[in-house]
Amino acid sequence: MNTVRNALLVLLLPLSSYTIGFDNYKVGEPASAVTKQDTLDDLVADGAKPKLISSQFKFTEGPAVDREGNVFFTDQPNDKIWKFDTKGELSVFLEKSGRSNGMYFDKKGNLITAADEKNQFWSISPDKKITILLDKYKGQRLNGPNDLWIDKKGGIFFTDPYYQRPYWGRKKPELSDERVYYLPRGKKEAMVVDSNLVRPNGIIGSANGKNLFVADINDRKIYKYDINKNGTLSNRRLFVPMGSDGMTLDNKGNLYITGQGVTVFNPEGKKIINIPLPGWTANVCFGGVNRDLLFITSNISVYTLQMKVKGSQ
Repeated sequence: MNTVRNALLVLLLPLSSYTIGFDNYKVGEPASAVTKQDTLDDLVADGAKPKLISSQFKFTEGPAVDREGNVFFTDQPNDKIWKFDTKGELSVFLEKSGRSNGMYFDKKGNLITAADEKNQFWSISPDKKITILLDKYKGQRLNGPNDLWIDKKGGIFFTDPYYQRPYWGRKKPELSDERVYYLPRGKKEAMVVDSNLVRPNGIIGSANGKNLFVADINDRKIYKYDINKNGTLSNRRLFVPMGSDGMTLDNKGNLYITGQGVTVFNPEGKKIINIPLPGWTANVCFGGVNRDLLFITSNISVYTLQMKVKGSQ
């Protein structure tokens, strides 16, 4: 997930000027071996196009789906968490969100958020009770928790890049590196699982819990790791030579990355399609009762796209 200022660098164009298909990426991504028609048949519902839900926000981020299929997302500059329910209705869930960015639901229905106003992780219960899970590493403030994924054991993998925020009093980080961490369930201290990154951002794990994907957005790379039983990572390898903001996976193992629209890669790391959208696409998840509605946060707007595939989580 990226800083709000990146959104200002992208020219907003009307949605009607876009169609689903291949675009001309300049970041050296692998060429796809499938055809456009094959892609639409496999992924996107027949005749479906991105549907604008609303453009009333300042910068949207962090979509997360609950067990019923409702999607919660943030309007970070306005410090709010919104809810898009399975009936298609929008409502404000929380007015003061701690400037929450990335979010994910745990098995108990608590919304876990990267609340970077005070560099914290929050657990927000269904009745909106807030518990601070973490705010420091070995006594030093975290850079600014950005995105997260929760494994089947309840442990939290998260990225901690440093994006200078206008609401911070400090002007530099206390930690020397921008890292990926793992916070085991019930623990008060996170452990570093990768510190050899330029600026880690989006993060997502596979449904079987065996692999983790991390986007190094400033180095324009996405890495794939093996997850060990104790939460450490091994066998880091380059998955695709593109950066990303938020990411998600579908039930076929395809990876959806963001930034310039939504780009989909198959499990072998080959590009399938790009779904163009106006502005900077910050994040994406699958929602809806059947988990087959792609929910996309893009700049001041949120969109949905009806899919044939479902989310992996």
